Amino acid sequence: MHTTNEVITIVSGLPRSGTSMMMRMLEAGGLPPLIDHIRIANEDNPAGYYEFEPVKRTKQDPSWLAKAPGHAVKMVYRLLYDLPATNHYRVLMMRREISEVLASQRTMLKREDLDDHVADEQMAAVFKAELARTDKWLALQPNFSVLNVDYNRIVLETGPVVAEIEAFLNVGLNLDDMCNVIDMGLYRNRRETSVTR
Repeated sequence: MHTTNEVITIVSGLPRSGTSMMMRMLEAGGLPPLIDHIRIANEDNPAGYYEFEPVKRTKQDPSWLAKAPGHAVKMVYRLLYDLPATNHYRVLMMRREISEVLASQRTMLKREDLDDHVADEQMAAVFKAELARTDKWLALQPNFSVLNVDYNRIVLETGPVVAEIEAFLNVGLNLDDMCNVIDMGLYRNRRETSVTR
């Protein structure tokens, strides 16, 4: 049994899957985020990105983890493999319809005048394969506990999902304040497509 101050809460998932929203919800609920404000809010994430640059160098320098217990930190799923086995992690793995992830990503790239020239179907296949590999790996790690959080469900059934998150983390979150974070105006970049999760 590990205390709240010993366990590190990780918010992870695909890019554009709702990780920043979840970080904001946890902060509102009373779990402080580990962030550095280097990447500032913009039109794609008007409430902020909630990123912490040192996580990108975890494999080379994991020293930042000393200040992480009792906090929530955002990490893209590919970086989970770099976390040392000496710590205990509770991972909120954000899940979102692949079609929406790709639509959101395309919108962001277009706004930044960028294009990765990869077809949606190809990128969807890559994402699905990588997530399956990550899920399999996480299931074998004794120091990781994982709760899958459905982005599409949380924006429509906020209360029940927030209750599940609190039961999983067990850190005394303020559920009402977490629910108040949801802004349906930010639920955008959706489209109908044959590409599925």
